[in-house]
Amino acid sequence: MIIKNPKFEISAVSPKQYPNVGLPEIVLVGKSNVGKSSFINTMINRKSLARTSSEPGKTRQINFYNIDNNFYFVDLPGYGYSKMSKVEQVKVGSFIEQYLQIRNEIALIVFLIDIRHDPTENDKLMYDYIINKTGNHPCLIIANKADKLAPTKVDARVQELQNLLNSLKDITFLPFSSEKKNYCEQVWNEIEKYL
Repeated sequence: MIIKNPKFEISAVSPKQYPNVGLPEIVLVGKSNVGKSSFINTMINRKSLARTSSEPGKTRQINFYNIDNNFYFVDLPGYGYSKMSKVEQVKVGSFIEQYLQIRNEIALIVFLIDIRHDPTENDKLMYDYIINKTGNHPCLIIANKADKLAPTKVDARVQELQNLLNSLKDITFLPFSSEKKNYCEQVWNEIEKYL
């Protein structure tokens, strides 16, 4: 996909701030520091449209990126950051839950996990939530940071993660690397099915 004019549109903290134009939304979910902003920047071939934070857990809003007036990338706050207070964790959790429950424009949920690590308890909770509680939205799992593994080990590790998450549904798992950028085409091919 050729992206010509992506732009950051709004950081929302309540539904009344969500864009109201009816474009499909590709929603990014994942723990803090899993690389959601880098994923957006790599996919649209920009260096810093989505601001990557040096401090995990800093993003507390829902960020909407308008991609050529065709669709949005929607970056939900990261979860599971240990230094975030319990009150903040509940607040972030309610942002995420409210958006996923009420938003009709969701075309696809892209759930990012770190290819190097087994899914955390929070990852498993989020996965179960997406599968069972979000109105049957389609989901794509991205095993991010694939550049940290030897290329010959990537496919086997993706399969292992699929087994660890007990993926009973027909859900696609794909590797990804913001550093190498060599998986973008596969990911775009999958995303375009839902736009």
